[in-house]
Amino acid sequence: MANEDKKDFNKMLYEDKGMPKIQIVTDEATIKRYGGERMYFAPPVTYDEIMKKIPCGKVITVGTIRVYLAKKNDADFTDPITAGIFVSIAAWASCQRSEDETPYWRTLKARGELNPKYPGGIEAQKERLEAEGHTIVQRGRKNIKYYVQDYENVLFDLEG
Repeated sequence: MANEDKKDFNKMLYEDKGMPKIQIVTDEATIKRYGGERMYFAPPVTYDEIMKKIPCGKVITVGTIRVYLAKKNDADFTDPITAGIFVSIAAWASCQRSEDETPYWRTLKARGELNPKYPGGIEAQKERLEAEGHTIVQRGRKNIKYYVQDYENVLFDLEG
């Protein structure tokens, strides 16, 4: 995102834009890739609500949230593009509030990767995760990325 300092993310968090909704996808490549035609769209506040449930010492991935939302709403999959955007909106909205913090740093990208689009970038997320006991590892030589080591062992179970 750009111009974060000029945006009201808390306002954006509560804009529903016709969501929640299910859209039927007809593109064969998309159906094949995601395993069905029923694509779910959750409003931004839904991501924020889920992210607030993740306790200290645990993490979750955007993909896990998407699978949970699709299953809960009788869809084949949840739109990956809006999911990524809405997770970022939840993170920035949290930083704009003086209370009711969303522990967004606990929501990771695929395979436990840290999210450079969060407030403060990788360094801020890394700092917060390490303060909660997680080990952050660097991978890659040119395109360096950061991950929570063994994140699978500390995944939060949304169903439990």
